[in-house]
Amino acid sequence: MWECVGCEGKKHDEYRVRLCRLRSFRKFSAEKWELALKAAHNLDRFEKKILRLLQQDGSLSNAAIAEKVGLSPSPCWRRIDRLQKEGFIKRRVALIDRKLVGLNTQVFAQVKLNAHGRANLDEFSEAIRAFPEVLECYVLMGPVDFLLRVVAPDIEAYERFFFDRLSQLSGVQEVNSTIALSEIKSTTCLPIT
Repeated sequence: MWECVGCEGKKHDEYRVRLCRLRSFRKFSAEKWELALKAAHNLDRFEKKILRLLQQDGSLSNAAIAEKVGLSPSPCWRRIDRLQKEGFIKRRVALIDRKLVGLNTQVFAQVKLNAHGRANLDEFSEAIRAFPEVLECYVLMGPVDFLLRVVAPDIEAYERFFFDRLSQLSGVQEVNSTIALSEIKSTTCLPIT
């Protein structure tokens, strides 16, 4: 328990003390308020443990998480709820083995747009979001504009996707495709320390 200056010395857990500090900062300038918000995003050791556990197994119950991090269920649930509301936890999903569902080919495609295409980045981005084969898309700095991670059942399916859909998008000047032969490491776990 921590002594809370905002509540005239009452004892609170670390999370509650941070909330009280935030409330007291509302009386101050926008600059100090911004500092307070940044401070609120500093995760304590329990929250970091919770995030590490959920990254490994999103199906863990609140009781199981609480036991593993050393909290009782109620404070643990409040922390998880806060982490969700503040956007630290985007969503909980099941990770599917792509090969077991027949998506054996993984391709990294580097896309370069022409000058007209660069003027319409939003149009290109919307089109890419509509392609279920594209799992990830990044805007890059350098000789190419986008990096895509694409999955397909086989090379022929990727070839059809490339010729019938990707290369047909307005503004696409060049696409360089690199086929992944094998996967050495693939994880969704962030290194939270």
